[in-house]
Amino acid sequence: MTPNRIAYRHGGQIFKFTEAISFVVNCQTPQDVDAYPFSPWSFTMSKSPQPIPPGQEHIIPHLVCDPCSAAIDFYKKAFGAEEISRMPAPDGRRIMHAAIRVGKSFVFLVDDFPEFCGGKSESPKGLKGSPVTLHHYVENCDAAVKRAQDAGATVIMAPMDMFWGDRYGVVVDPFGHKWSFATHIKDMTPAEMQAAMKSAFAECA
Repeated sequence: MTPNRIAYRHGGQIFKFTEAISFVVNCQTPQDVDAYPFSPWSFTMSKSPQPIPPGQEHIIPHLVCDPCSAAIDFYKKAFGAEEISRMPAPDGRRIMHAAIRVGKSFVFLVDDFPEFCGGKSESPKGLKGSPVTLHHYVENCDAAVKRAQDAGATVIMAPMDMFWGDRYGVVVDPFGHKWSFATHIKDMTPAEMQAAMKSAFAECA
C-alpha cells in the first residue's frame, strides 16, 4: 500500500509523509489486529468498524522510546512482554508504531521523532525525566523487580511492605520510563489505612 499522503498525530508527534509504509505484524487474535492502527486487515474487512475495538476498552499507555526497537527487546526480557505489531518508519531505522502486551494489558510504543516536534525530543531522556509511573500488579513483587533489574533496569525503590497493604517497588527502565510493581498482601479499611499512613509519616519526620 502506498498512500498519497499521511498526516496524523501519533504518540504526541505529528507525522506527514508520502513514502510507502511496510507492515510487520504478529496478529494472533482479533484484539491484536485492532491494536494496530494501520493494519492491512482494516482495508479489506467489510464489517462496520467498532468505535472501541475489542480488548482496547481501557487506557493504553503510549510511550516514546529511544530507540524503540531496543525498548521492545528490553520489555520482552524484563516484563515478559509479547510483541503484537510494529510499523517501521520510512527511514527504515525507527518505528512509527508498535504494540506490545504485558500480561493482559496493551502498551503502545513509538520512536522519538524530534523533526516533527519543533526539533525537540519527546522521550524521557530528552526531557530529562518523566512525571509518569506505569503501575503493574504482579504475583511476586520482589521477583518482578529482580527480573527487571537483571534485564538492565535501575531500582529506585526496593520492594517493601507499604502502609496501604501492598508490597511495592519501583524501577526506571533504560529508556527513562518508571515502572512500579505491587503485590497485594493485606486488605485494609480506609480507617486502618489512614492510621497506618500517619504512623509511617511520623516515622519519617
